[in-house]
Parts: sequence; structure tokens; C-alpha cells
Amino acid sequence: MQIFSSLQQTINHLIPLLSPHHIVLLRGDLASGKTTLIQNLAQKINLSFPVTSPTFGIQNIYSSSSLTLFHYDLYRKSLAECLELGLLDMLDTQGWHFVEWGDETLEGILKESGFAMIIVTIVKNGTNRTYRISQ
Repeated sequence: MQIFSSLQQTINHLIPLLSPHHIVLLRGDLASGKTTLIQNLAQKINLSFPVTSPTFGIQNIYSSSSLTLFHYDLYRKSLAECLELGLLDMLDTQGWHFVEWGDETLEGILKESGFAMIIVTIVKNGTNRTYRISQ
């Protein structure tokens, strides 16, 4: 496990860990910075699309010539319903998959299914954040 106190340090450490097909589960309280992390990562890799949270849908997709970034928001969504709608099939698509609110239940399902994943936990303390990366 790696711990960082800077968003940029976190992104700089995270990017080399990602294979062409990888899942990142993002955990943290409301307004902890999960979408902000994805927005800054997209800028770092020169993805020219504005990244917004798919709060009212389930998924946003951002593609460049070399990479597809999938952004999921499972807040207030039933994991069972998401699985019925084909979440595992979506996660099996080549690209980087960032899942906000990826809980321990989803983590267990992904492990059983053989997916490579990284967990980023963001802890908000006032205006400061701590980022914990584990594989």
C-alpha cells in the first residue's frame, strides 16, 4: 500500500501501475475528490474531453486514439441491478475503468472473476486529502 498527500503524486504513481485493461475502484466520502482525481488524470494523459461524473447514468466513456477511459458512478445504485445490466461485461472491455463507490462486495466479485484492479481510497480532512493506493 502506498499513501500520498498530493493529488499529483497519486496520479504520477497510479498511471504506471495501469495496464491497457485495468479497473480502479475509488472509495471515499461524498465530495472527497473521486471525480477530481479522474479529471486530473485525464488531463495528465492529454485526454481532451471534459470529464464529468455519471451521477445520473452509470457510465461515461472518453476515448482517444490510444486509450479508452470508462468512468462509472455507483452511488445510490444497486450492485445487483448494475450486474444485471451487464456491469461485468462493460468492465471486460479494453481500457481503464474507474469505478466510484466500488465497495468490498464489488471487489470480491471482481477478484473471483479474475480482474486486475487497484483500489484508491481518498480520505478528506478539511481541505486536505490523503490518497491510499492498494493492489
